[in-house]
Amino acid sequence: MMRPGCLGPLVSTLLLVSLESAAQAPDAAAVDAAPRDGGTDMALLRGTSEDPLGAVLAPVTLPDGATALYGFVGAPEIGVGFRQGISGFELESRVRLQWFQLSAALEVAVRRKVLDQGVLALAPTLGLGVVFNSGATYMDDRNFSGVLLRVSPGLVAGWRVADTVSVLGLVDVPVDIGLSNGQSRRLQALGGGGVEVYLGNSLSVIAAGQLGVESFQERSGESHTRLGFNVRLGLGARLF
Repeated sequence: MMRPGCLGPLVSTLLLVSLESAAQAPDAAAVDAAPRDGGTDMALLRGTSEDPLGAVLAPVTLPDGATALYGFVGAPEIGVGFRQGISGFELESRVRLQWFQLSAALEVAVRRKVLDQGVLALAPTLGLGVVFNSGATYMDDRNFSGVLLRVSPGLVAGWRVADTVSVLGLVDVPVDIGLSNGQSRRLQALGGGGVEVYLGNSLSVIAAGQLGVESFQERSGESHTRLGFNVRLGLGARLF
């Protein structure tokens, strides 16, 4: 039989071992809170330059210091662009080829977020550029040649429906004013939407479409109005 005097050291030793094991065991709550995929929780990155979602149109403005490069194909345009977030604004430069008319547009645009309610954001856009139109009529028999000044007001709305998905609302009203021919005009009013999805490795893909009206004239007194549209499929990459 073990003497009572020997129980004291034995109990002390067992208690010490138990305390050391508890100190080394990971906290269960911390394990549950850790991202299960082994990566960073994307919800914590929203609104920061480290948030990977968005390169073509999402988010409505890039965070300060973030940059993105994108390209798209579609009808009637294909194009490429570069986006830069700067002090609450976004600067964008873009080149677009309207392959129905064989015209090229070079533009610079600025965008400012005016509404930010977590998953919902809204930003107006204003672009300025120049259009070089060849006047080709093989797909557009009412096309006309010339050099035109383009002013492009617009609006982008974004709804973050998931960590990797953003639904977009789009309004664009580009106005072209003739420089080589002071009487030529072209105006489009297009509205629609799309969805941009993060693929991984800082890449995002977008599908978008718009519908509206187009009004134009080559000379005074000869205006025409017809259906206007724009559909595109694009891919963009966040650089920083």
